[in-house]
Amino acid sequence: MVAASPNPIHNEKIEAIELPIIDLSAERSQVRNLIVKACEDYGFFKVINHGVPQDIVAKLEEQSLSFFAKTMAEKQIAGPAIPLGYGCKTIGFNGDMGEVEYLLFNTNPISIAQRSKTISNEPTKFSSAVSGYIEAMKDLACEILDLIGEGLRVPDTSVFSRMIRDVENDSFFRLNHYPHHVNKDCTNNINSSCSSKVGFGAHNDPQILTLLRSNDVGGLQISPQDGLWVPAPADPTAFWVNVGDLLQAMTNGRFVSVRHRALNNSSNSKSRMSMAYFATPPLNACINALPEMVTPEKPRLYKPFTWGEYKNTLYSLRLGDTRLNLFRASTNDELAS
Repeated sequence: MVAASPNPIHNEKIEAIELPIIDLSAERSQVRNLIVKACEDYGFFKVINHGVPQDIVAKLEEQSLSFFAKTMAEKQIAGPAIPLGYGCKTIGFNGDMGEVEYLLFNTNPISIAQRSKTISNEPTKFSSAVSGYIEAMKDLACEILDLIGEGLRVPDTSVFSRMIRDVENDSFFRLNHYPHHVNKDCTNNINSSCSSKVGFGAHNDPQILTLLRSNDVGGLQISPQDGLWVPAPADPTAFWVNVGDLLQAMTNGRFVSVRHRALNNSSNSKSRMSMAYFATPPLNACINALPEMVTPEKPRLYKPFTWGEYKNTLYSLRLGDTRLNLFRASTNDELAS
């Protein structure tokens, strides 16, 4: 789903901006207000003191690196990704490419256990590491979503998290590996646009919320405005959180679904690996702006739709395409509501 381009990062502005860092151990009223502001300003923030045990992260990282260290023939046994399973360079179904290999799972423990048999020589150990991490991410995502509900001062503060806790939730999980590569023409050139390739191209996440953790190799960037890219420094002890399309729709545009990408930085001798949990509602969940978010001054921006309808749409488009605009409310929709 990324528009293939040989070197799409030339002539772009890269600017270091201090991105929001939120300490989840701070006083709750302060935390919820800071999260809401970060979602409004950037749709993106980092959480620290999050309570996720380090051993849960370490076990998954060890298992993941062991898989990605296998030969290509061995890894391809776990593929192809249609969409679940192992994929390499091909992203989605519509011709998009990136310098990345990955494993994609839904979050059902039975499905993970079954798929692990094609991934690991110790499938029970691998499955346990993945499922344990996903459970921790689900808890953290729900905590953040409850804080958002409180910060927005809506009557039902669990309106977002309830969708993720639903046993029919459609959440999924992705392990991304950006293999180290060397561009011989750029060996002595420190220009970032020369030493980096696009690993996972510019896109907006379609779900409610994404939690991302990476090792100590950088590469993640967000785009708060067209033509401007801001690096998100690597921090293995923290999680980056970004707003997805569904949360933008439910807040009637008050929160922004941030555009982001991952570069594969060839100047670093160590490969980058990231773990992304996508908090997603059930397929039949109706996505609609909360009544408190709609006013005469801020009429409804998007017509109601289900996650299933939105998911079908995104599978028909390129990764970089803007999807939410296809669900814009017309004047007639607004009058009918």
